[in-house]
Amino acid sequence: MASELLTSPKNPWIRKLRQLHRSKGRQEQGAFLVEGSHLVEEALRVGWPLQALCYTPEWAERHPHLLASLPKDLRRQAVSSEVMAALSTTESPEGVVAVAVSQPIPSPPLSGVRLGLVVETLQDPGNLGALIRAVAAAGADGLWLSADSVDPENPKVLRASAGQWFRCPPRVLPDLASWIQACRRHGIQVLAATLSPSATCYWDQDLTCPTLFLLGNEGSGLREATIQQANAQVRIPMAEGVDSLNVAMAGGLLLYEALRQRRAQWGSA
Repeated sequence: MASELLTSPKNPWIRKLRQLHRSKGRQEQGAFLVEGSHLVEEALRVGWPLQALCYTPEWAERHPHLLASLPKDLRRQAVSSEVMAALSTTESPEGVVAVAVSQPIPSPPLSGVRLGLVVETLQDPGNLGALIRAVAAAGADGLWLSADSVDPENPKVLRASAGQWFRCPPRVLPDLASWIQACRRHGIQVLAATLSPSATCYWDQDLTCPTLFLLGNEGSGLREATIQQANAQVRIPMAEGVDSLNVAMAGGLLLYEALRQRRAQWGSA
């Protein structure tokens, strides 16, 4: 059933949804925004719970099948372009924003973890989205974040993940150090990616056993205390004069080297 068109950004419900632009609002309401048709489709595909869908009449004309595929009990709210611009965090909104329910992301049993990334104090939402894509593409078991990292429900994170967020949502670790030690007790190799000249080149490290890579903050890398928690350090070789590599690029290189080694050993990726 079509809803009455909302035309005022000052509508109380719309103003409440706009609070989801900020981490505090997302925490208080237990919800986050999903912007764009592709992200909405991915959320529906995995059955992620949604509270509402706001859309412009123009978007509805272009996507009648997506609108018809929504759960029957989901609130569907038509809004004006002005309201959509207020709801969206992009300069050129596509015309649809869903409200998704926040929910805990359980970690797989440590006995089943074969490959993954652990990131400390990550700050850039674009980097987190790119790391999510790398983890999903590599078929890794997960991506874990320290509690002082960027909010994984930030709309920019979801967009940068190109829809893979719903297939591989990041897990936030309340106590990074304790979790690393628990992984090691379960026989998981924990490797800290650093720039140290004494670190082993990642090509030469045995990555065929269960492995987690530790990656650090974009500017300062891993804390020394976190490095000391790892089994060993690995480095990615770089040309002379180059002293840094984007954290998402580094994560992808590490994951795919692990896949390459496992393919060589077992005959499949």
